[in-house]
Amino acid sequence: MKTAIWQAGGGNIGNYSECSFSFAGNGTFKGNEHSNPQLGYKGERTNAAEQRIEVIIPVHLQNKVLAAVRAAHLYEEVAYEIIPLANVHQAVGSGMVGSWQKPKTAVEALAWIKDVLQVPVVRHTKMVRESIQKVAICGGAGSFLTKRAIGAGADMYITADVKYHEFFDADGQIIIADVGHFESEQFTSELLFEVLRANFPTFAAIFSSATGTNPVHYF
Repeated sequence: MKTAIWQAGGGNIGNYSECSFSFAGNGTFKGNEHSNPQLGYKGERTNAAEQRIEVIIPVHLQNKVLAAVRAAHLYEEVAYEIIPLANVHQAVGSGMVGSWQKPKTAVEALAWIKDVLQVPVVRHTKMVRESIQKVAICGGAGSFLTKRAIGAGADMYITADVKYHEFFDADGQIIIADVGHFESEQFTSELLFEVLRANFPTFAAIFSSATGTNPVHYF
């Protein structure tokens, strides 16, 4: 049963797969005249040693996992319970935090950003960190995550659309680098195009537009 659930995509938590929790118990059931019980007889109450299995599954795989459970289970009617979770998904969010293998100076980090994103200017707060290694990133308007970037221990936070007063949220603890809204998201269309093309290879209506949509120009 566990193998069927795992093969259907259940039981993944972060960097771990085949995660589950089980405990033994005693179940009772009595089938009606239309039943075909695997244990006991219809019309009679049956006591059976059973095992409860708990596994986390993503919502989009719910039907697939349930189908696998029904196919693998010996019982005619499978007893299951779906409990919605409010857990924070470890792999989903509005930003990311990572580290360079070798630290850069603040000036080197800003120069690297300008080179990679091909931006003429980067607005930033005071260079309160001499060494930059851990970096937080959020494409688009990401000032709402400044405190989270600080809490994650990032030396620099790369984002866009930071308002004047929001730069003060750096509070001398991090360097905020505002690279521009379009500039921070410019690679998104190419990434989405590759994902769609890989997952829908026979879908002919997938095109990658080369039209520039940035309304902001620099003089």
